[in-house]
Amino acid sequence: MTPELERTHVLGVYLHDRLAGTLTRLAGDQHLFSFEQHYVDDPGRATLSLGFKASSGGLVTRARPTLRRLPPFFANLLPEGHLRTYLAAKAGVHLEREFSLMAVLGADLSGAVVIRPMDSVKPAAQPPRPGAIRFSLAGTHLKFPAILEAAGGLTIPAQGIGGNWIVKLPSTQCPSVPENEFVMLELARAIGIQVPPLRLLPVAEIGGLPADFARLPGQALAVQRFDRTANGRRIHMEDFAQVFGQLPEDKHKGRSYANIAAVLRAETAGDATGDFLRRIVFSVLIGNGDMHLKNWALLYPDGRVPTLAPAYDYVSTLPYLREDQLALSFGGSRALHEITLDQVRRFADRAGLPMAPAWDTVRTTAELTARAWKDLPQKDLLPPELRLTIGAQIRRVAASIAAA
Repeated sequence: MTPELERTHVLGVYLHDRLAGTLTRLAGDQHLFSFEQHYVDDPGRATLSLGFKASSGGLVTRARPTLRRLPPFFANLLPEGHLRTYLAAKAGVHLEREFSLMAVLGADLSGAVVIRPMDSVKPAAQPPRPGAIRFSLAGTHLKFPAILEAAGGLTIPAQGIGGNWIVKLPSTQCPSVPENEFVMLELARAIGIQVPPLRLLPVAEIGGLPADFARLPGQALAVQRFDRTANGRRIHMEDFAQVFGQLPEDKHKGRSYANIAAVLRAETAGDATGDFLRRIVFSVLIGNGDMHLKNWALLYPDGRVPTLAPAYDYVSTLPYLREDQLALSFGGSRALHEITLDQVRRFADRAGLPMAPAWDTVRTTAELTARAWKDLPQKDLLPPELRLTIGAQIRRVAASIAAA
């Protein structure tokens, strides 16, 4: 760790370029987040997180220090898994030192939050370490921000900062994940689910990719960021682990899909709950057992009122996960092989939704997905065995719904 990072004890938390609060490193490896008073007093303030919203509608301003970890909202802005290990090594920071990791990576986070040191020389102003990368995209998969060039190519920007696309690299352990996700997202688009623009491209065609990955064989998936506009303006977003104040490792625990639906019903306009249910049903149909709290997000187009973010991380996990079940409970069940009438009734009751339109959404989604799969040209990009597995899964779940 550099001397500058050792001397850093306060990080400014900026939302839409305005100081909203501070993260302070206290004695005993404790961390405390505090709102700035001008942010608290502003009735027109932008929303940082629904997790800070009191039952009265105001802000929860009294916070307890957290030991070793950053508070959940901020811990969820940092990457997990192999990506965290890689970025921490490049930054010269121990991967469990979240405060120092945030001091290095906080300039380019998801959403409209920027976090940077306030009480020392900023790391970005120092000569960068060889190969240093200073971005954070939450999640476990290896991915990098990218810039779409005028000629149509994608390039990783210097130090990984900036870019309105995300490039997700192939896995050496799970074959065909980029192709799998590309096809599942195009299938979702075909039935009316909101999906950002995306493309498959050979890894070798991506400019500026760190040498560690430039020689990876196969295809990468490029997805246009929905938290950035074409001119680079940041749009705020948060995932549901942040909404519920849960640490990343608890993304499969303590909450259900009905809890997410209840938040959408209370906080969003339009038919976000119907869209959400459509996406749950679609996830069961394709055999996606990884739709945990971090794979659902809220977007704040106007800075204050949330909407359900476009779909992302849609993968048929049947070839990769040994546990054949959903990431969260859906109407008291985590089954991936069927959807029952009683299950949907329990979900609707717990989420505060009327049953008749909920079941109609389930039935219609199954019919549309089965029909779209038959006609989807992109499915030929999948290996034959995976294509057969997904087709059988769709037919099995659709049949359980039709028989209910």
